[in-house]
Amino acid sequence: MISPLFSHLLIPFIIAMFLAITMGGSGTAPAFSAAYGANVIKKSLIPGLFGIMVFLGAIIAGKGTATTMGKGLLNPDMMSFTIVSIILFSVAISLLIANLAGIPQSTSQATVMSVVAPALYFNELDSDKLFLEILPTWFILPIISFFISLFIGKYIYRPMRRRGLTLQRAQNENMKPVWNGLLVLMSLYVAFSIGANNVANAAGPIATMTANELDISVNDNFVLIMILSTLIVAPSFAIGSSIFGHKIVKNTGKEIVLFGKFEAVVIAFVSSSLLLVASITKGIPSSLVQLNVAAILGIGVAKLGTKNIFKKTEVKKFFLMWVIAPTIAFLLSLFLTFIADKYGYL
Repeated sequence: MISPLFSHLLIPFIIAMFLAITMGGSGTAPAFSAAYGANVIKKSLIPGLFGIMVFLGAIIAGKGTATTMGKGLLNPDMMSFTIVSIILFSVAISLLIANLAGIPQSTSQATVMSVVAPALYFNELDSDKLFLEILPTWFILPIISFFISLFIGKYIYRPMRRRGLTLQRAQNENMKPVWNGLLVLMSLYVAFSIGANNVANAAGPIATMTANELDISVNDNFVLIMILSTLIVAPSFAIGSSIFGHKIVKNTGKEIVLFGKFEAVVIAFVSSSLLLVASITKGIPSSLVQLNVAAILGIGVAKLGTKNIFKKTEVKKFFLMWVIAPTIAFLLSLFLTFIADKYGYL
Protein backbone atom coordinates (compact mmCIF):
# COMPACT_ATOMS: atom_id res chain seq x y z
CA MET A 1 0.00 0.00 0.00
CA ILE A 2 1.50 3.34 -1.05
CA SER A 3 1.48 5.89 1.76
CA PRO A 4 -0.20 9.27 1.18
CA LEU A 5 3.11 11.05 1.89
CA PHE A 6 4.91 9.01 -0.76
CA SER A 7 2.19 9.76 -3.28
CA HIS A 8 2.38 13.43 -2.34
CA LEU A 9 6.14 13.60 -2.94
CA LEU A 10 6.14 11.43 -6.06
CA ILE A 11 4.88 14.07 -8.50
CA PRO A 12 7.53 16.74 -7.74
CA PHE A 13 10.25 14.08 -7.82
CA ILE A 14 9.07 12.92 -11.24
CA ILE A 15 9.07 16.53 -12.44
CA ALA A 16 12.56 16.98 -10.94
CA MET A 17 13.79 13.96 -12.90
CA PHE A 18 12.24 15.34 -16.08
CA LEU A 19 13.95 18.66 -15.39
CA ALA A 20 17.26 16.88 -14.80
CA ILE A 21 16.87 15.13 -18.15
CA THR A 22 16.43 18.48 -19.91
CA MET A 23 19.35 19.94 -17.91
CA GLY A 24 21.49 16.99 -18.92
CA GLY A 25 20.80 17.71 -22.56
CA SER A 26 21.64 21.39 -22.21
CA GLY A 27 24.64 20.84 -19.95
CA THR A 28 26.38 18.35 -22.22
CA ALA A 29 27.51 21.13 -24.56
CA PRO A 30 29.71 23.10 -22.17
CA ALA A 31 31.18 19.88 -20.80
CA PHE A 32 32.14 18.10 -23.99
CA SER A 33 31.73 20.48 -26.94
CA ALA A 34 35.42 21.42 -26.78
CA ALA A 35 36.66 17.82 -26.82
CA TYR A 36 34.09 16.84 -29.44
CA GLY A 37 34.96 19.87 -31.57
CA ALA A 38 38.62 18.86 -31.44
CA ASN A 39 37.72 15.27 -32.49
CA VAL A 40 39.14 13.78 -29.30
CA ILE A 41 36.14 11.89 -27.92
CA LYS A 42 33.40 9.76 -29.49
CA LYS A 43 29.84 10.92 -28.97
CA SER A 44 28.83 7.48 -27.66
CA LEU A 45 31.08 7.91 -24.60
CA ILE A 46 29.84 11.35 -23.64
CA PRO A 47 26.57 10.54 -21.75
CA GLY A 48 28.16 8.02 -19.37
CA LEU A 49 31.19 10.13 -18.52
CA PHE A 50 29.01 13.20 -18.18
CA GLY A 51 26.60 11.51 -15.76
CA ILE A 52 29.34 10.16 -13.49
CA MET A 53 31.12 13.51 -13.13
CA VAL A 54 27.88 15.44 -12.63
CA PHE A 55 27.00 13.12 -9.77
CA LEU A 56 30.42 13.54 -8.12
CA GLY A 57 30.28 17.31 -8.48
CA ALA A 58 26.85 17.47 -6.87
CA ILE A 59 27.81 15.31 -3.90
CA ILE A 60 31.21 16.92 -3.27
CA ALA A 61 30.66 20.60 -4.06
CA GLY A 62 26.92 21.15 -4.53
CA LYS A 63 25.85 22.18 -1.02
CA GLY A 64 26.22 25.97 -1.45
CA THR A 65 24.18 26.27 -4.63
CA ALA A 66 21.55 23.85 -3.37
CA THR A 67 21.14 26.01 -0.27
CA THR A 68 20.64 29.09 -2.44
CA MET A 69 18.03 27.41 -4.63
CA GLY A 70 16.27 25.73 -1.70
CA LYS A 71 16.04 28.59 0.77
CA GLY A 72 18.14 31.54 -0.43
CA LEU A 73 15.63 33.35 -2.65
CA LEU A 74 12.24 32.24 -1.36
CA ASN A 75 11.24 31.71 2.26
CA PRO A 76 11.79 27.94 2.77
CA ASP A 77 8.41 27.66 4.49
CA MET A 78 6.85 28.54 1.10
CA MET A 79 8.49 25.56 -0.62
CA SER A 80 5.36 23.44 -0.62
CA PHE A 81 4.44 20.50 -2.83
CA THR A 82 2.55 22.80 -5.21
CA ILE A 83 5.12 25.61 -5.39
CA VAL A 84 8.05 23.25 -5.98
CA SER A 85 6.10 21.39 -8.66
CA ILE A 86 5.32 24.71 -10.37
CA ILE A 87 8.96 25.83 -10.21
CA LEU A 88 10.40 22.61 -11.60
CA PHE A 89 7.73 22.22 -14.27
CA SER A 90 8.23 25.79 -15.52
CA VAL A 91 11.99 25.32 -15.82
CA ALA A 92 11.61 21.95 -17.53
CA ILE A 93 9.29 23.37 -20.20
CA SER A 94 11.56 26.33 -20.94
CA LEU A 95 14.63 24.09 -21.23
CA LEU A 96 12.76 21.55 -23.34
CA ILE A 97 12.03 24.31 -25.85
CA ALA A 98 15.71 25.26 -25.92
CA ASN A 99 16.80 21.63 -26.29
CA LEU A 100 14.41 21.05 -29.18
CA ALA A 101 15.90 24.14 -30.83
CA GLY A 102 19.37 22.65 -30.31
CA ILE A 103 20.56 25.63 -28.26
CA PRO A 104 22.51 25.14 -25.00
CA GLN A 105 20.63 27.01 -22.29
CA SER A 106 21.36 28.25 -18.78
CA THR A 107 19.51 25.94 -16.42
CA SER A 108 20.50 28.11 -13.47
CA GLN A 109 19.05 31.30 -14.93
CA ALA A 110 15.80 29.59 -15.88
CA THR A 111 15.51 28.05 -12.40
CA VAL A 112 16.29 31.27 -10.58
CA MET A 113 13.64 33.13 -12.59
CA SER A 114 11.16 30.34 -11.93
CA VAL A 115 11.77 30.66 -8.16
CA VAL A 116 11.64 34.46 -8.34
CA ALA A 117 8.10 34.37 -9.77
CA PRO A 118 6.29 32.92 -6.71
CA ALA A 119 8.65 34.86 -4.43
CA LEU A 120 7.48 38.09 -6.05
CA TYR A 121 3.85 36.97 -6.06
CA PHE A 122 3.87 36.38 -2.30
CA ASN A 123 6.28 39.25 -1.54
CA GLU A 124 8.82 36.79 -0.09
CA LEU A 125 11.78 37.51 -2.39
CA ASP A 126 15.24 38.01 -0.91
CA SER A 127 16.02 40.98 -3.16
CA ASP A 128 19.53 41.49 -1.79
CA LYS A 129 20.54 37.96 -2.77
CA LEU A 130 19.07 38.37 -6.24
CA PHE A 131 20.14 41.92 -7.13
CA LEU A 132 23.42 42.21 -5.23
CA GLU A 133 24.86 38.72 -5.73
CA ILE A 134 23.19 36.60 -8.40
CA LEU A 135 22.41 39.07 -11.18
CA PRO A 136 25.81 40.84 -11.08
CA THR A 137 27.52 37.45 -11.26
CA TRP A 138 25.51 36.53 -14.35
CA PHE A 139 26.83 39.59 -16.19
CA ILE A 140 30.38 39.70 -14.84
CA LEU A 141 31.49 36.06 -15.16
CA PRO A 142 30.85 35.69 -18.95
CA ILE A 143 32.75 38.94 -19.55
CA ILE A 144 35.66 37.62 -17.52
CA SER A 145 35.51 34.32 -19.39
CA PHE A 146 35.55 36.12 -22.76
CA PHE A 147 38.49 38.38 -21.98
CA ILE A 148 40.62 35.69 -20.30
CA SER A 149 40.18 33.45 -23.36
CA LEU A 150 40.76 36.37 -25.73
CA PHE A 151 43.94 37.30 -23.86
CA ILE A 152 45.27 33.75 -23.96
CA GLY A 153 44.40 33.37 -27.63
CA LYS A 154 45.82 36.71 -28.68
CA TYR A 155 48.84 37.20 -26.46
CA ILE A 156 49.96 33.65 -25.69
CA TYR A 157 48.80 31.32 -28.46
CA ARG A 158 49.36 33.61 -31.46
CA PRO A 159 52.97 34.58 -30.48
CA MET A 160 53.72 30.90 -29.86
CA ARG A 161 52.36 30.09 -33.29
CA ARG A 162 54.44 32.79 -35.01
CA ARG A 163 57.60 31.46 -33.37
CA GLY A 164 56.84 27.90 -34.31
CA LEU A 165 56.19 26.89 -30.72
CA THR A 166 52.56 25.90 -31.11
CA LEU A 167 51.27 22.56 -30.03
CA GLN A 168 50.95 21.36 -33.59
CA ARG A 169 54.68 20.79 -33.65
CA ALA A 170 54.62 18.96 -30.35
CA GLN A 171 51.78 16.73 -31.39
CA ASN A 172 53.83 13.82 -32.68
CA GLU A 173 52.69 10.25 -32.21
CA ASN A 174 54.25 10.03 -28.75
CA MET A 175 52.66 13.22 -27.38
CA LYS A 176 49.25 12.85 -28.98
CA PRO A 177 47.79 10.45 -26.35
CA VAL A 178 49.01 12.71 -23.55
CA TRP A 179 47.45 15.80 -25.07
CA ASN A 180 44.21 13.99 -25.85
CA GLY A 181 44.07 12.76 -22.27
CA LEU A 182 44.49 16.32 -20.98
CA LEU A 183 41.60 17.50 -23.11
CA VAL A 184 39.31 14.71 -21.88
CA LEU A 185 40.37 15.51 -18.31
CA MET A 186 39.29 19.12 -18.84
CA SER A 187 35.91 17.94 -20.13
CA LEU A 188 35.43 15.83 -17.02
CA TYR A 189 36.37 18.87 -14.94
CA VAL A 190 33.63 20.87 -16.65
CA ALA A 191 31.07 18.14 -15.97
CA PHE A 192 32.13 18.14 -12.31
CA SER A 193 31.49 21.90 -12.19
CA ILE A 194 28.05 21.37 -13.71
CA GLY A 195 27.25 18.90 -10.94
CA ALA A 196 28.40 21.38 -8.30
CA ASN A 197 26.09 24.06 -9.69
CA ASN A 198 23.24 22.73 -11.81
CA VAL A 199 22.05 19.64 -9.93
CA ALA A 200 21.05 22.06 -7.17
CA ASN A 201 18.48 23.58 -9.50
CA ALA A 202 16.33 20.50 -8.96
CA ALA A 203 17.74 19.06 -5.72
CA GLY A 204 17.62 22.32 -3.71
CA PRO A 205 13.84 22.97 -3.94
CA ILE A 206 13.15 19.23 -3.60
CA ALA A 207 15.24 19.01 -0.43
CA THR A 208 13.46 21.96 1.20
CA MET A 209 10.04 20.67 0.18
CA THR A 210 10.82 17.20 1.58
CA ALA A 211 11.92 18.65 4.90
CA ASN A 212 8.71 20.69 5.08
CA GLU A 213 6.51 17.72 4.19
CA LEU A 214 8.23 15.51 6.79
CA ASP A 215 7.91 18.34 9.32
CA ILE A 216 11.59 18.33 10.23
CA SER A 217 14.09 21.16 10.53
CA VAL A 218 15.26 22.40 7.15
CA ASN A 219 18.51 23.72 8.61
CA ASP A 220 19.45 20.57 10.54
CA ASN A 221 18.58 18.01 7.89
CA PHE A 222 19.08 19.93 4.64
CA VAL A 223 22.42 18.37 3.67
CA LEU A 224 21.21 14.80 4.18
CA ILE A 225 17.99 15.37 2.26
CA MET A 226 19.91 17.19 -0.49
CA ILE A 227 22.20 14.17 -0.88
CA LEU A 228 19.23 11.82 -1.07
CA SER A 229 17.57 14.10 -3.63
CA THR A 230 20.79 14.21 -5.63
CA LEU A 231 20.90 10.41 -5.76
CA ILE A 232 17.60 10.55 -7.64
CA VAL A 233 18.20 13.67 -9.72
CA ALA A 234 21.83 13.34 -10.86
CA PRO A 235 21.53 10.08 -12.86
CA SER A 236 18.83 11.72 -14.97
CA PHE A 237 21.49 14.10 -16.32
CA ALA A 238 23.08 11.20 -18.18
CA ILE A 239 19.71 10.24 -19.66
CA GLY A 240 19.21 13.78 -20.92
CA SER A 241 22.69 13.83 -22.35
CA SER A 242 22.01 10.68 -24.37
CA ILE A 243 18.68 12.05 -25.68
CA PHE A 244 19.47 15.69 -26.45
CA GLY A 245 23.22 16.03 -26.08
CA HIS A 246 24.51 15.20 -29.55
CA LYS A 247 22.65 17.93 -31.43
CA ILE A 248 23.63 20.61 -28.91
CA VAL A 249 27.26 19.47 -28.73
CA LYS A 250 27.42 19.56 -32.51
CA ASN A 251 26.03 23.09 -32.64
CA THR A 252 28.46 24.38 -30.04
CA GLY A 253 31.54 22.35 -30.87
CA LYS A 254 31.47 22.19 -34.66
CA GLU A 255 29.50 25.15 -35.94
CA ILE A 256 30.93 28.15 -34.07
CA VAL A 257 34.65 27.74 -34.65
CA LEU A 258 36.97 24.87 -35.51
CA PHE A 259 38.91 24.10 -32.35
CA GLY A 260 42.51 23.14 -31.99
CA LYS A 261 43.43 21.21 -28.88
CA PHE A 262 45.13 24.18 -27.24
CA GLU A 263 41.99 26.29 -27.60
CA ALA A 264 39.77 23.45 -26.40
CA VAL A 265 41.73 23.11 -23.15
CA VAL A 266 41.55 26.87 -22.59
CA ILE A 267 37.78 26.89 -23.12
CA ALA A 268 37.18 23.99 -20.76
CA PHE A 269 39.49 25.22 -18.02
CA VAL A 270 38.40 28.88 -18.00
CA SER A 271 34.65 28.26 -18.04
CA SER A 272 34.59 25.45 -15.48
CA SER A 273 36.98 27.20 -13.08
CA LEU A 274 34.86 30.34 -13.01
CA LEU A 275 31.70 28.34 -12.36
CA LEU A 276 33.30 26.26 -9.63
CA VAL A 277 34.48 29.42 -7.87
CA ALA A 278 30.94 30.83 -7.97
CA SER A 279 29.53 27.55 -6.65
CA ILE A 280 31.95 27.03 -3.78
CA THR A 281 32.54 30.59 -2.58
CA LYS A 282 29.06 32.11 -2.73
CA GLY A 283 26.74 29.28 -3.75
CA ILE A 284 25.57 31.33 -6.72
CA PRO A 285 23.68 29.45 -9.45
CA SER A 286 25.42 30.59 -12.63
CA SER A 287 25.43 29.71 -16.30
CA LEU A 288 28.21 27.39 -17.38
CA VAL A 289 26.68 27.41 -20.86
CA GLN A 290 27.23 31.14 -21.13
CA LEU A 291 30.72 30.94 -19.63
CA ASN A 292 31.58 28.25 -22.14
CA VAL A 293 30.23 30.13 -25.15
CA ALA A 294 31.92 33.33 -23.93
CA ALA A 295 35.24 31.46 -23.82
CA ILE A 296 34.55 30.06 -27.31
CA LEU A 297 33.86 33.58 -28.57
CA GLY A 298 37.04 34.88 -26.95
CA ILE A 299 39.13 32.25 -28.70
CA GLY A 300 37.15 32.77 -31.90
CA VAL A 301 37.76 36.52 -31.91
CA ALA A 302 41.48 35.92 -31.40
CA LYS A 303 41.53 33.55 -34.38
CA LEU A 304 38.98 35.01 -36.79
CA GLY A 305 38.37 38.59 -35.66
CA THR A 306 35.35 40.21 -34.02
CA LYS A 307 33.35 40.82 -37.19
CA ASN A 308 33.60 37.26 -38.47
CA ILE A 309 32.78 35.42 -35.26
CA PHE A 310 29.76 37.55 -34.28
CA LYS A 311 28.24 37.22 -37.75
CA LYS A 312 27.83 33.49 -37.32
CA THR A 313 24.21 32.32 -37.20
CA GLU A 314 24.59 30.04 -34.17
CA VAL A 315 25.92 32.91 -32.06
CA LYS A 316 22.81 35.00 -32.79
CA LYS A 317 20.55 32.04 -31.95
CA PHE A 318 22.33 31.55 -28.62
CA PHE A 319 21.79 35.16 -27.53
CA LEU A 320 18.13 35.07 -28.53
CA MET A 321 17.38 31.83 -26.68
CA TRP A 322 19.22 33.03 -23.58
CA VAL A 323 16.65 35.80 -23.29
CA ILE A 324 13.61 33.73 -24.23
CA ALA A 325 14.01 30.65 -22.02
CA PRO A 326 14.36 32.40 -18.61
CA THR A 327 11.46 34.68 -19.58
CA ILE A 328 9.28 31.66 -20.39
CA ALA A 329 10.22 30.04 -17.06
CA PHE A 330 9.36 33.21 -15.12
CA LEU A 331 6.04 33.90 -16.85
CA LEU A 332 4.88 30.27 -16.70
CA SER A 333 5.81 29.96 -13.03
CA LEU A 334 4.03 33.24 -12.23
CA PHE A 335 0.91 32.19 -14.14
CA LEU A 336 0.72 28.76 -12.51
CA THR A 337 1.27 30.27 -9.06
CA PHE A 338 -1.61 32.68 -9.69
CA ILE A 339 -3.87 29.82 -10.84
CA ALA A 340 -2.93 27.64 -7.85
CA ASP A 341 -3.56 30.49 -5.43
CA LYS A 342 -6.87 31.45 -7.06
CA TYR A 343 -8.27 27.92 -6.88
CA GLY A 344 -7.01 27.16 -3.38
CA TYR A 345 -4.17 24.73 -4.11
CA LEU A 346 -1.63 26.63 -2.01
